Amino acid sequence: MTPIVVPLPGNEKLAAGIAAAGDFELGRIETRRFPDREAYVRFKFDPEGRKVVLVCSLNDPDPKLMTLLLSSATARRLGAMQVGLVAPYLAYMRQDRRFHDGEALSAVEFARVLSGELDWLATIDPHLHRIRALDEIYSIPSEALHAGPLLAEWIRANIRSPLLIGPDAESEQWVAAAARGARAPYVVARKTRSGDRDVRVAIPDLKEWHAHTPVLLDDVVSSGRTLLVSANELHARGTKKPAIVVVHGIFADGVFPRLADLCDPIATVNTIEHETNRIDAVPLLAGAVSRLGSA
Repeated sequence: MTPIVVPLPGNEKLAAGIAAAGDFELGRIETRRFPDREAYVRFKFDPEGRKVVLVCSLNDPDPKLMTLLLSSATARRLGAMQVGLVAPYLAYMRQDRRFHDGEALSAVEFARVLSGELDWLATIDPHLHRIRALDEIYSIPSEALHAGPLLAEWIRANIRSPLLIGPDAESEQWVAAAARGARAPYVVARKTRSGDRDVRVAIPDLKEWHAHTPVLLDDVVSSGRTLLVSANELHARGTKKPAIVVVHGIFADGVFPRLADLCDPIATVNTIEHETNRIDAVPLLAGAVSRLGSA
């Protein structure tokens, strides 16, 4: 049975790409909000006996979650034989331990909710820190796809004489892999975080690489503080104008114009729709749907 790919609001372009790449059917649901802001969901096809694939990138997750849960539950109630989720950006991975008494383990609780409603999950480069793999918290089959090779390929094709700069010591392994793929040197900065928006970054001496273009590499840009501090430091040192290449572009708090003033180009993977999307993850995601949806 061919999977039917169903976009939740804001994911139409991505879902259409996945359906085309995998030769899957593309389905539709109707969603809206009642005047009291409750979610409304209606399937525009019959899910009975079908393998339904919901596509929903989970940036800004709270407004999206109820629509996602209603869609999954309704598909199952209407007879779907399987309901999977493609969430290119997976939210609630940050709080993976209790830093203070009484805090919610939101990564664990979010995983429990999704695992109870879905048959499988595919995502790209979730922010795994103390959690080493998704199956530590998700009880359903899951794939954490890696965009590193896509970043490396894009850098090699678009940046002349790149020097990759990782944000912190924890990033060294994947930055080194991207550097090998891009056939470029790399260095790793030291980051000290005192709060959500209080970051200090120490970049190593770059005199050896003065002819190279600095490429700030990261898995996600959220508040953008790390990238802003790093870009300002590079400008103070008189380097070439840096580029930014990241997987997930959230660009919270209106940070994008500030980064665009300091850095060019800025490239993100199309896990979250944004004008900086230059790197296509659709083939990765279509492959995951074929594998997970075949069960």
